[in-house]
Amino acid sequence: MSNQSMSFQGLRLLVVDDDTDTRILLTFLFELEGAEVIAAASADKALKIMSSFKPDILISDICLPDEDGCSLLLKVKNLEAKRGRKIPAIALTASTFEGDRERALLAGYDIYQCKPIDLDELTSIVATLTRTEQYV
Repeated sequence: MSNQSMSFQGLRLLVVDDDTDTRILLTFLFELEGAEVIAAASADKALKIMSSFKPDILISDICLPDEDGCSLLLKVKNLEAKRGRKIPAIALTASTFEGDRERALLAGYDIYQCKPIDLDELTSIVATLTRTEQYV
């Protein structure tokens, strides 16, 4: 991480990844900077969380155990449209299948990032997508 810290005070994130370490890392990273983070290990859990939690951004793996991140994003975007909201989304994946990047972007992800995670780059992307550009 860079020496310059970013404030995500008041930002709400939904992190969806079946990898426990990734969920813990992202939760810790963004909570440390003031964000409210809820993490889910599956698309089904993420959708249940969405019924009561209104995130400002979605960070999701593409390869999930119950359904892929592209179909999850479609459901999330439909739910948010009913609420009169739009939600930016980042695909964060270890998937190396050819065509996954294009498929994710066509599904509506704003950014496609491959693991391993560059934490500085990820926080910068989140700040840009949510227009949270306050440095502390």
